[in-house]
Amino acid sequence: MTSSASSGYRTGARIGVLALLWGSGFLWIKIALNHGLGPLQITVVRCLLGAAVLLLLARAAGQRLPQDARTWRRLVIAALFCNAVPFALFSLGEQTVDSGLAGVLNATTPLWALLIGLWLGTDRGLTGRRLSGLLLGFAGTLLIFAPWHHEGLLGWGPLALLGAAASYAVAFAYMGRRLTNGGTGQLALSAAQLVAASGLTTSALPVAGAMTDAPQAFDFSPTALLAVLVLGVFSTGFTFHLNYRLIAEEGATSAATVGYLLPVVSVALGALVLDETIGWRVIAGMAIVLAGVGMTRHRGPIATGVRAGTDRGPSGHARVTGVMPRR
Repeated sequence: MTSSASSGYRTGARIGVLALLWGSGFLWIKIALNHGLGPLQITVVRCLLGAAVLLLLARAAGQRLPQDARTWRRLVIAALFCNAVPFALFSLGEQTVDSGLAGVLNATTPLWALLIGLWLGTDRGLTGRRLSGLLLGFAGTLLIFAPWHHEGLLGWGPLALLGAAASYAVAFAYMGRRLTNGGTGQLALSAAQLVAASGLTTSALPVAGAMTDAPQAFDFSPTALLAVLVLGVFSTGFTFHLNYRLIAEEGATSAATVGYLLPVVSVALGALVLDETIGWRVIAGMAIVLAGVGMTRHRGPIATGVRAGTDRGPSGHARVTGVMPRR
């Protein structure tokens, strides 16, 4: 076997592992919900475990957490929109929606990101191809929701999932303008963001208990705890580290491929493990959404000597972190 073929197989294996870990997150949320854990409880444990993993990895890499108050204030805002809100909305939405569909609606994040970028004036590369992709992607989303159909998905659950995807997009727009590493390693910066998210979600537990007139005690069902453990450690913590390595060793293009596989993985796992069924309309809508996302990512030629660098936060979505010398 040639070295190039071996490298190709290695890259494919890494992409497959990442897609499985990220795409399975929707499955673990559904299992935890089915076995007694509440949406906010899942969100809190997920943030805590993900933060713990990233803190250990950052320490092993010799990276220190940010020291200045301004960075921490910005991290709190990023944690709200990139972690606390979408994590909670996904758990809330999956109370009434299949895990496979949750993964499909998550794929609309790049469409929201482009729309927000155009609105803020931070994304001026709107070619005819990208505009067509944006319209195509939202047409696919409309097909998934099918409001004209008596079995359409216009309920609070699907809308919560769509809101989670939009929240990610808001976070990336903010992070792209306000949050850079500033000398802090990416592992440490992401660990700090999840520490902030842990504080936000934990502080919401008493409020949630008061609103529901029910104590927020944790259900110690072994299945639920195992599901949220895998969700926090592997689907939230280790995935960032693995993706960071993939970007560093194989480039951002290879890492971006994972995003197209997440809804496919979530649909497949939901069908295989939970016996979920997704009709042709949702499958067709997913294909249209992914095609639209692919068109919006096409920006044309990039200036010689540099290429945009992308990084993925704990949510599993790409965000711009600067420019890197072309290898």
